[in-house]
Amino acid sequence: MQTYSDIIESFPQQMQLPMLKLMDRLREETLDTVKRSDFEELKGVLTALGERISDLALAHKNSEKRLTRVEVTLQELAEAQRNSEKRLTRVEVTLQELAEAQNRTEQRVEELAEAQNRTEQRVEELAEAQRNTEKTLRTVVKEQKKIRKDFGGLSDSIGYGLEDRAIKGLPALLSRDLGLKIETLDRRFIEYPDGGDDEINIYGEGLIGEEMVYIIGESKSQLGKRDVDRFTKFLARVSNHLGARLIPLLVTYSVRPEVEQYAREQIKELSLYMSFEI
Repeated sequence: MQTYSDIIESFPQQMQLPMLKLMDRLREETLDTVKRSDFEELKGVLTALGERISDLALAHKNSEKRLTRVEVTLQELAEAQRNSEKRLTRVEVTLQELAEAQNRTEQRVEELAEAQNRTEQRVEELAEAQRNTEKTLRTVVKEQKKIRKDFGGLSDSIGYGLEDRAIKGLPALLSRDLGLKIETLDRRFIEYPDGGDDEINIYGEGLIGEEMVYIIGESKSQLGKRDVDRFTKFLARVSNHLGARLIPLLVTYSVRPEVEQYAREQIKELSLYMSFEI
């Protein structure tokens, strides 16, 4: 940068001295113009300016600190964002797995629905077969009842025929074997005080010596253990009602030896006759 002297020297020689004088005069006037109070005021302004600069520097430092904290916070937020993105990725993977599981479940449900439809169809077929079976069974039962009725009628015919023969032939046999004098021998019902009754296939009244006895008998085409058990209970009911000595009697076409032995063990004083003896 050129000084005043350099500038004056650039003037012609004859003008350099007047210019120097002019510059000196201007300097003196300038010195006279600037007062001390102006310097004091300028000093105060500069001091205030320095303090303001210091405040600004301090504020700048505080701003830098806050900016640093903001940067740290932003960094933490960025880290949290990355973690959120990771979690979001895991959530997306989980949702994808759930969607696939849902698809598999829906497919399984469809399969179960189809299986259910097949089952219902099968159940309907079974129900129809059951209805047909029940219809057939009712027919069979009806036929069985008819057969049983026919057989029962035949059995009754056989039984009644055997009883009729027994009623005619037994007086002589009982007189021979027991010394029993028959007064009455027939088929009849006996009524109990409670209103019940029993049919006695062979019913008789007679005397053994001076003792009044009752002949209570049944006829069976083929005597079995169940027949013996039923007859035993039947005798107990009749005995309680009549309150006298009973002569139990069975007539049959056929009986196995062990059944005959069982009957004689179960029924005291049993008289058992075969049909050919009548």
